[in-house]
Amino acid sequence: MPPAPGDREARRDDVSRAVWQVLADKGFGGLTLRAVAAGMGVSTGMLMHYFPAKRALIAHALDLLEKRTAERPRRERPAGGLATVRAMLLDILPLAPDDTARNRIWVSSWDLALADDGLAADQADRYTRMRSTLRPHFEAARGLGELPPAADPEQLAATAVAFTHGLVVQALFDPGRFPEDVQTAMLDDFLASIALPEAPDASKP
Repeated sequence: MPPAPGDREARRDDVSRAVWQVLADKGFGGLTLRAVAAGMGVSTGMLMHYFPAKRALIAHALDLLEKRTAERPRRERPAGGLATVRAMLLDILPLAPDDTARNRIWVSSWDLALADDGLAADQADRYTRMRSTLRPHFEAARGLGELPPAADPEQLAATAVAFTHGLVVQALFDPGRFPEDVQTAMLDDFLASIALPEAPDASKP
């Protein structure tokens, strides 16, 4: 017998907590109806009232992951320009245990997304949104004279996301080689490579 509407709403948080725990422990490779049901202490049949197929469970898990990512604590955003870009990209990197766990879950989802056209389109949309949040700050940096006048904010946003996620993957697989200070230094070097060099201070000897 399916749960009543009130029971369904009451169970929503329980389901999400159980899904998140499975993701944290096993990644998307271990996300099964049986594992989530065990985490909730219910039968697989009961859980199927919420997720009649594994794909529905995966879609919920991705939505939950995106929500957790959006709600994570973030660094203070400076007024604008490359300083804000730096803060936003630091928020992506696995610099602390929670950041590492969240990134491990994201990376574990890619295999599933590549095998499903709908999930792949959703992931492409996430990257589009990520680039769109960075682009205005590159535009601001260009206006502030931090970037060359011919700099393309759209292309810089795409390059920044590609660089940062490439660094994420390397740090996840080889954390000893890419600790927090190394990741931060590499990001700073990347931003310096696209910025205009600072003009020398004529007041200094």
